[in-house]
Amino acid sequence: MDDSAAATPDQPDYPQHWEADILLRDGGTARIRPITPGDAERLVEFYGHVSEQSKYFRFFAPYPRLSDKDVRRFTHHDFVNRVGLAVVIRDRFIATVRYDRIDAEGRPSETGTDAEVAFLVQDAHQGRGVASALLEHIAAVAQERGIRRFQAEVLPENRKMVKVFTDAGYTQHRSFADGVVHLEFDLEQTERSLAVMRAREHRAEARSVQRLLTPRSVAVIGASRNPQTVGRAVLRDLLGSFDTEFESRYEPKDAPRAVYAVNRNAPPGTELDGIPVHRSILDIPGPVDLAVITVPEGAVPAAVAECGAHGVQGLVVLTAGYAETGPEGRDRQRALVRQARAAGMRVIGPNAFGLINTDPDLPLNASLAPHLPERGGFGIFCQSGAIGVALLEAAHRRGLGVSSFASVGNRADVSGNDFLQYWAEDEATEVVLLYLESFGNPRKFTRIARRLAAAKPVVVVKGARHTGSLPPGHAVPVTASGLRDATVDALFEQAGVIRVATITELYDTGELLAQQPLPPGDRVAVVGNSDSLGLLTYDACLSAGLRPRTPVDLTTAATGENFRIALDVALADPAVDAVIAVAIPPIGTSAHAFMGGRLTGPDDPEMGSDDPEIAAALLEAGVRARELGKPLVLAHLALTDLPVRLRPGGVPAFAAPERAVRALANAVHYAQWRRRTAEAEETARVPELDRIDEPGARALVEAALSTRAATAARTQPGGARITLPDAEARALLARYGIDVSPTLPAPDERTAVEAAAALGYPVALKATAPHLRHRPDLGSVRLDLTDEAGLRRAHGELDSLLGGAAQAELVVQRMAPRGVDTVIGATVDPAVGAILSFGLAGAPAELLGDLAHRLVPATDQDVAALVREVRAAPLLFGWRGAEAVDTGALEELLLRVSQLVDDVPEIASVDLEPVVVAPHGLAILGARVRIAPLPVRSDLGPRAMSTL
Repeated sequence: MDDSAAATPDQPDYPQHWEADILLRDGGTARIRPITPGDAERLVEFYGHVSEQSKYFRFFAPYPRLSDKDVRRFTHHDFVNRVGLAVVIRDRFIATVRYDRIDAEGRPSETGTDAEVAFLVQDAHQGRGVASALLEHIAAVAQERGIRRFQAEVLPENRKMVKVFTDAGYTQHRSFADGVVHLEFDLEQTERSLAVMRAREHRAEARSVQRLLTPRSVAVIGASRNPQTVGRAVLRDLLGSFDTEFESRYEPKDAPRAVYAVNRNAPPGTELDGIPVHRSILDIPGPVDLAVITVPEGAVPAAVAECGAHGVQGLVVLTAGYAETGPEGRDRQRALVRQARAAGMRVIGPNAFGLINTDPDLPLNASLAPHLPERGGFGIFCQSGAIGVALLEAAHRRGLGVSSFASVGNRADVSGNDFLQYWAEDEATEVVLLYLESFGNPRKFTRIARRLAAAKPVVVVKGARHTGSLPPGHAVPVTASGLRDATVDALFEQAGVIRVATITELYDTGELLAQQPLPPGDRVAVVGNSDSLGLLTYDACLSAGLRPRTPVDLTTAATGENFRIALDVALADPAVDAVIAVAIPPIGTSAHAFMGGRLTGPDDPEMGSDDPEIAAALLEAGVRARELGKPLVLAHLALTDLPVRLRPGGVPAFAAPERAVRALANAVHYAQWRRRTAEAEETARVPELDRIDEPGARALVEAALSTRAATAARTQPGGARITLPDAEARALLARYGIDVSPTLPAPDERTAVEAAAALGYPVALKATAPHLRHRPDLGSVRLDLTDEAGLRRAHGELDSLLGGAAQAELVVQRMAPRGVDTVIGATVDPAVGAILSFGLAGAPAELLGDLAHRLVPATDQDVAALVREVRAAPLLFGWRGAEAVDTGALEELLLRVSQLVDDVPEIASVDLEPVVVAPHGLAILGARVRIAPLPVRSDLGPRAMSTL
C-alpha cells in the first residue's frame, strides 16, 4: 500500500498543508496527516494492534473490533466540523485523533466553537510523545476551522491521557461526574503551553542527534573490494574508530559494538578488513542503528527502503547527485527525505562529509576524515565537505580537541538547529563552532542559539555573505525583504552569536573562549618586549572598540622575571579587564642576527627560538589570570616555540596583534551580551500598551482580504501582497494607537484651500504618487504654507511642474512640529519572520543603509537599543547643542508597530515615513500597510520538521 498516494487523494478539499513530519520523544520520526476514505484498511489493522485496555479507555466499554459503520465514520471527514489525523510510520497507523464540532449543549454542530476530542495510541508506541504531538496539531487544525475550545471525557484510570492534557499548558477546567473526568481547555497558546512545546521539541531534537552520534552498530552500504573507493575508506576509518582506545573516566558499556559491510554484488563468503560482507542490510542478523550510504545515486532509494525495513534509526548519505545538481536533483532529494522520515529515520546529507564523535565510550568516525580528532570541547558543524576538512585540519594543527563534528552537505534533513539542541545538553561541548551558508529556519535558529549562547559560546562563519543566490543544494526560502546580510547580523546580535569573517578568526575566538575566562569589561593592558608591537596592538584595540592603556614596554632585553612582574601588576590592577602580552624574539636569536647581517633560513635551529623563562612567566600569569577572571593572550612575531610551550597552560598565542585583538574583542562583546541577557531576564518585557484593539484590527484585515485577495491572486500569481488604501491603512494603525497625521485631497485650488481651513495652518502640499513619495528633492513638496495666498501659489507651481495628471494625487497635510525625520518599518521576511527596522529618514537610511533591525516581538530593551544602534543616533540626543528629541515617544511607537505585526500575522509590512520626532511628541506623516492572505511564519504553530 502506497502511503504517499493515500496521503494526497483527489479530494479537492483535502488539506494537504496539515501534513507534517514530526520528531518523537525518543528521536524517531513519524508523519502526521489527515485520515481519508482510502485509509480504511490501515485503520482496521491499526485497531487490531491496540490492547483491550486501550480500547476500553477510548470507548468506555469493551470494543474488540470496529464495525463497518465505525470504519466509515472514522475515515470520512469534511475537514471542517469533523477531522481525523493519524500518525504514520512505515505506511502504518500508530495513533489517531479526532474532533467533532459541538454546540453549547454538546450536540453536533456546524457553527459551534467547541469540539470533542479523543485519542488512541498503539500500546507499543505509548510513551514516545505521540499523543502530545497529535494534540498540538489537532489544536492548530481546530483553530484554523474556528474552534476555540476542546472538550474531552477521560476515565480516571487512564492517567497517561489525563497527563497529556494537563501537561500541555493550555488554560483548562476540570470536573468529575458519573465516574468520568471532564476536561475543557482553551486552544489559545499561553506562555506555558508554548514553553512546554519548545521543551518537548528540544528534547526530541537533541535525542535524535544523540542517536546518530552514539550508534551501537553501523553498516556501510557500498563497501567495495577496491581500497580506493569511498565506501571502503569509510569502512576502514569506521573500524578504526570502533577500535580506538581513549583514556576515560567513564566505565565502558557492556553491550558489544559492531560494524557491518554491505555490497550487493559481493560473492558469498567475501570479507573486507576482517569482517564478512552482506549482500543486503536485511541479511544482517542483529539490529543496525546507523547506515552510511556510499552507493551511486540510482541505488540509494533501494538501499533506504531496506534500511527502513530493517529498523535502522539514521542514515549518513555521502552520495552526491542531489539538489546541488539542479531541479531534478532537488526532486530526488525531497523523495529521499520523505522516504527516510516515513520509515522513522533521520538523514545526514546527502552529499555529506559525515559524522564524528570522540566520546570515550562510543567513539565514531562515520565520515571521510582519515582519523578521529583528539578529544576536546569543540562542537563543530558545517555545510561544506571542503570546509569540514579545513576545520578538522585546523583543530589538529592547533592541538585543539573536538567533542563531535558534523558536515551535512545539502542539509536536507538534520540541520545546525538540531545540533545546537544537542550541544546545549552535551557536557563535553564547551564551545560551538559553525560554518553556515544558509538557514533552513532562521527564526528557530535565533531562538535555540540564544538559549545555548547564554551558557556556551557560539561562533559562526557565514559563507555566501554577498551572493544573491544560495549555494547549490541549499533549498531554503529566499528572503524578499532586501535585508539579507543586515538581517543575519540582527539575528546573530539578538541570539548572542559571535560572527567572524574567516576560519582563522573562528578558531582564534574559539580558542580564547575555551581557554580563558570571559573578560569583565573592555579595558585592556598591553605588556611586552617590543614598543612597536605594543603600539600596533594598542591601535588595533582602539579600532576594535576596546579601551587600551598605554603599552608597557619592557624593551627587547626583557627577561622572564621582567615579564612576570609586569604581568602580575597588570592583572592585579582593578582598572584592567584583560591583558595582551606582546613578544618578539629576544636579543641574540636569529632575527636579530639577520639585522646584523647574518642571513638565516627556515631550517636555522635558532629561527623563532624564545626564552624559556618568558614562557614560564606567561604560564604563571595564565594561572593568575584565571584566578582573577581576566583573560590573558599573547601576540607575537617570528616565534614558533613559545606558542607550543604555552599550549598546555591554556594561554592562547597569536602570530599577529590583529588576530589577538579581534579574538579578545569578540570575547568582550559576547561577555557584554551575556551580562545584558542575564539582566534582561529580570527586567526586559513587552509592555502592556493602551489603545490596543486587536479584534478590531483583525476585522479590518479580514474584510480587506475578503474583498481584494481574489483580484490580487489573479494579477499577482503566487500569493500577492495587497497595499491598503491610505484611509484603510490609517484606520488599521489607529486600532493600535498609531495616529497618522490626516491628509485631505487637493485636486484643485479651491479644494486645497478648504482642506487647509479644516486642518488649520500652517500646512504642507505634496504629491502622493508612489514615485514622488518622500522626495522633496524632486520638487513635489511645499512646506510651511501659512496662508491661503501661499497655498494657491504652491498649488499652481506643483500643477505646472507635475502636469495636470498629478492634480488628483495632491494632498494637504498639517505641518508637523520641527524635529528629526526618522523611518520605521516592519516586514515579514519569508526566511526569518517579522523584523522591526529603524533609521533616520533620507540619506542615512537610503544612501548609507544606516538601519537597525530586531526580531518581533520586541521588548522595551530591544527598542531602546534599536534607537541607539544606528550610526546617526547622536542627532536624536542633542548633537552639537541641538535640543534632544522625545525618544520615549519614539520607543513607544516602535513597540506599537511590533505588537501590531505580531498580533495580526496577515500584515506583511508596515512603513511609516517620515516620522518626525520633536522635543515633545512625534508626528507620523506617511504610512503604507501591506497585507497578505498567507503569511510566512517559520517558527510558529505546532512542532514539525522542516521541509524543503
